[in-house]
Amino acid sequence: MNEPSGEDKAPPALSVVIVAYNSGATLGRCVAALAAQTFGDFELIIVDNDSPQREAAPAAASLPGARVIEAGGNLGFAAGVNLGARAALGRWLVLLNPDAYPDPDWLAQLVAASRRHPKVLSFTSRQVMAQDRSVLDGLGDVMSAPAIPYRGGYQTPDPGDSAEGEVFSPCGAAMMVDRALFLRLGGLDESFFCYCEDVDFGYRLQLAGEPTLLVPTAVIAHEGSASSGGPKSEFAVFHGTRNRFWVLIKDTPGLLLPIVLPLHLLAVAVIATRREGRLQAAVTWRGLKAAFADLPRVWRSRRAVQGTRRVEALALARTWTWNPNDLRGRRAVIRPLRPSRRGAP
Repeated sequence: MNEPSGEDKAPPALSVVIVAYNSGATLGRCVAALAAQTFGDFELIIVDNDSPQREAAPAAASLPGARVIEAGGNLGFAAGVNLGARAALGRWLVLLNPDAYPDPDWLAQLVAASRRHPKVLSFTSRQVMAQDRSVLDGLGDVMSAPAIPYRGGYQTPDPGDSAEGEVFSPCGAAMMVDRALFLRLGGLDESFFCYCEDVDFGYRLQLAGEPTLLVPTAVIAHEGSASSGGPKSEFAVFHGTRNRFWVLIKDTPGLLLPIVLPLHLLAVAVIATRREGRLQAAVTWRGLKAAFADLPRVWRSRRAVQGTRRVEALALARTWTWNPNDLRGRRAVIRPLRPSRRGAP
């Protein structure tokens, strides 16, 4: 990896940003995997969200040139990423979770994809389970018609190096995006704190006419929710429920909102009353109540987002899956890469 840039050195091609909080059990392994990358023109920025484990500095010390930014408190994933993005020097911003372990050619594969597709500015990785690499953690994010997003192929057999294709949005656990575009779109929405902020950003990419390409040869092994108690924890269920609703209200074009909103509320009710969801039903309703309580602020944000939309509502609807079996089975939805959709809606 490059040493810190001086006045006589070009900036790195990539800036890898990791947000650390209660990640002492995984961050060292994550950084070691970065140190083993075959592509070396990158800088590493670890944002320490005032983690009580104080794991950021020791991990950074294991990789020459790595920087630690002290957040001064637990800002959440979204604000932590934005802090790192503002300090980054690379043309490309790479987000990596502290419980994600990239294969040695991960960065090289992402860079190669960006060279094959010079008009594409957002890329996402093939994620497998760290506990069992034969099982998928996700092939990009999918948006269903009820505005319930999910990681494509989650907990299904890994298909291996399949063809590249377009997905609805990148997963924040392991993605690469043009840093100037990231900043121009406002970065991650810090009100989300964590969960679904990557889907919200991917939705805004869609509204701007910017596709996201899945690169199946860019592989990471992912623990998943290692610092927040797991995907079914009270923390995860509350923030997931609240933030999904905010994504719907903030990002869905007005033509589609009367269709999507009742579908979403029905889907949340079904999720909360299913056998596996009953134990978390009270948390689910609490998350939905919190979403409604902050609706005036979200509506103001919506006006700003929709005011910059460049894609027609029906074209956006075609990027979703309308098949309920896809949501039920968490099927990956990967389409051929289409030409740029930038233009007036």
